[in-house]
Amino acid sequence: MTSSSTPSPPPPTTSATEPAPLAPGTILWDIAGDIRLLLSLPAALVLQVAHPAVGAGVDEHSVFRTDPWGRAERSLESLQLWVYGGDRAIEEGRRLRRLHKTISGTDTRGRAYHALTPAHYAWVHATAYPVFLRAARYLSRPLSPEDEHRLYGELLHLGAILGIDARDMPGTPEEFWPYFDAMIQDELERTAVAGELLDPRRRVPPPPGSGALLRRLWPLCARPLSRLHVFVTTGLLPPAVRERLGLTWRPRDERRLRRLGALVRTLVPLLPERLRFLPTARAARSA
Repeated sequence: MTSSSTPSPPPPTTSATEPAPLAPGTILWDIAGDIRLLLSLPAALVLQVAHPAVGAGVDEHSVFRTDPWGRAERSLESLQLWVYGGDRAIEEGRRLRRLHKTISGTDTRGRAYHALTPAHYAWVHATAYPVFLRAARYLSRPLSPEDEHRLYGELLHLGAILGIDARDMPGTPEEFWPYFDAMIQDELERTAVAGELLDPRRRVPPPPGSGALLRRLWPLCARPLSRLHVFVTTGLLPPAVRERLGLTWRPRDERRLRRLGALVRTLVPLLPERLRFLPTARAARSA
């Protein structure tokens, strides 16, 4: 039974003991600040907004259309704080929950939603796991079964930092995949926001502060960059999600993505640390 009334935001998760920050030696510490994250994050975002409630929240409350670069920069910096922020990670989790307290409305199926509804908030976090695994497979190295379990445990720990109750997430990778399959089958759809993010014709202005040369060249390079962005995003989506969203992925596309991945796997490890890692991660790793 659906309702158009707006639900009240759920109470925040509280605990007598705050979760410890993530630290060196974790898998997330090694991968969350690597520049290859910039190639995989868009696939996670598409997974998130393909959920009708999340897509409606972004459609109605986000500035991703009017300020795409600023929104991306703020989201990326927030993510970096979760992993590399130490004690600041807990406060960043609280800040995000405060930010989302006023986000509510009605999704495309006529259902009332609130951004902090546990199932919706947990879904946004859960999308990291399949995308991290696929990014590792194509852009770095596939994780061993043991490391897949370690990574999932670290993501549960990160969820606690963000205020996600353990009850709202599958407890193990073995429990995750049936949950994920059910979400694809029962919930995901090509929402308006997902469609925009997967449209290679989407127009994005040049980054703020671009020099005169880049601004002149932007009309020429924006379209090829957009096609590449959508190509990588589509390739890093799980096949069942591509099918659900009506995306075409041919054998030659798979071969192209594998060739691109081989190039990335070869070149990125050769970069100096100041170029290989994002600023917040680089500062934490050098501390």
